[in-house]
Amino acid sequence: MSQWDGKSKGTLLGYKIFVFSIKKLGIRAAYGLLIFVAFYYFIFYPKSFRDIFYYLHKRQGFSYVKSIFMVYGSYFTFGKVLIDKTAISAGMREKFTYEFDGIETLKELLHEKKGGILISAHVGNFEVAEKFFADIDMDFQIHLVTTDQEHSVIKKYMEGISGKPKMKFIFVKEDMSHIFEINNALAANGLICFTGDRYFEGSKTMSEKFLGREATFPAGPFLIASRLKVPVAYVYVMKEKNLHYHLYARRSETIKHRDAKGLLYSYVQSVEQMVKKYPLQWFNYFDFWKNV
Repeated sequence: MSQWDGKSKGTLLGYKIFVFSIKKLGIRAAYGLLIFVAFYYFIFYPKSFRDIFYYLHKRQGFSYVKSIFMVYGSYFTFGKVLIDKTAISAGMREKFTYEFDGIETLKELLHEKKGGILISAHVGNFEVAEKFFADIDMDFQIHLVTTDQEHSVIKKYMEGISGKPKMKFIFVKEDMSHIFEINNALAANGLICFTGDRYFEGSKTMSEKFLGREATFPAGPFLIASRLKVPVAYVYVMKEKNLHYHLYARRSETIKHRDAKGLLYSYVQSVEQMVKKYPLQWFNYFDFWKNV
């Protein structure tokens, strides 16, 4: 079950320590602090440990002992992603290198003048994608469809450090008025971005086999994407070694009108490819399969 409570782990003090370390000591020095921070989460968050251990051991198939060490590696990698996101937003983008794999896919979407739908997941570091798109000289606007349930104190603090993101947000509303906002954005040749791997209590869901076992996904992104006659692509920004990022964009060629189930299957296959290649960058720290 991929139900999520809408709040990410972390405290305001933790974020302040990261920001101070990045600005005063540099990105790599900030990474050094993660040795202790990751160990803290490794020891004092048993439920999170259990959930990510299950993913690594049972779903990815790593050995019992290796999975234990990889849980620590997962926390450490997630910390690096948070530091990178903060550093890039704070104007240190030039310290990173990156490569595009399938960027022509996005150019094709925009050339068709229909707008487009991007579906990503909580893997890698998609939130820095807009910083990298700037180098492609692409005139478009990304609209992220989301719920506003993150910790407000942390959110305000981060906006004070980096400024409000250029990416626009479309908030999901009970009266479904967000559907009109999505249509308006598409009409203006905008790109609508969903994350397809988390749902909230009371929302519609669909199930599909993921990493060998049935899991539950939000129905909304796939129902909307399959009903609108616009192109769909899967996009991920994955962290490589050192300060290097790799953007992947793959167009969904299997989508049929109103075939939400087929689109979900295609999406799941896409996410599986990413987490098989980058097993430590699966950042859903909760009971995704409800098997633990």
